[in-house]
Amino acid sequence: MDWLRVQRGDAPLVIAFPHGGTDLAGLDDQFVSPWHAQIDTDWWIADLYTFAADMGATLVATDISRSVIDMNRDPSGASLYPGQATTELCPTTTFDGEPLYRFGEPDEAEIMQRLNLYHRPYHDALAAELARLKAAHGRVVLYDAHSIRSHVPRLFDDELPQFNIGTNGGATCAPELETIVASICAASGYSHVVNGRFKGGWTTRHYGDPESGVHVVQMELAQRGYMAEPTAITSANWPTPLDPNPAIRPVLEQVIAATFDFAKGQK
Repeated sequence: MDWLRVQRGDAPLVIAFPHGGTDLAGLDDQFVSPWHAQIDTDWWIADLYTFAADMGATLVATDISRSVIDMNRDPSGASLYPGQATTELCPTTTFDGEPLYRFGEPDEAEIMQRLNLYHRPYHDALAAELARLKAAHGRVVLYDAHSIRSHVPRLFDDELPQFNIGTNGGATCAPELETIVASICAASGYSHVVNGRFKGGWTTRHYGDPESGVHVVQMELAQRGYMAEPTAITSANWPTPLDPNPAIRPVLEQVIAATFDFAKGQK
């Protein structure tokens, strides 16, 4: 599966990148345009965390676009945020509410095919890495890495905080891990929130089981922290390049280092 990338490390930390892919799986003609289908990518997210591999983290990433199938959605199709605007397992609109498909939306059979081809293999790989590292260390942390534009009025009001930490209300990790991550973000001088608009997606909620030694944190970054965000997004100006020296990278390095220490029992 050349769309699935697993870079193994030996430390008790897995970093997952479910939304960094742009591959439309040969479905380009079904979408209004490839650009529409790629607008909401977590741009450059894996590049932002390359330092973690040198620290021994295991990295799990998919090249499949979230517009084909969202790896961070419940495979049953149940909404993670009932009553709030969101996108589906196989999204039919962009975050801004614009239609993704030229003609017909994917039917049940098509959704099931994408689930079997992409969603299940991705999570099989993720589960296998967590099991491998938990067996070796006794406990393991899964850090689910995301990013989004700072302004998406359909999904949230005003400007999104720079660091959005999700633990599903504290259910998916030990309280001390949540406190460690939040304290680093607070000390950075950048805005942050814990369990705000983004409380953790299906990955966080599905794997988080602190009593059994699996601790999961979702980090949703506002993209202004590592790339320029035009006032109006167009096909001519989006995406912008990754900032070669993003100001938030030292904060992320501190977060990942502290997460390592927690996973190793040093915090």
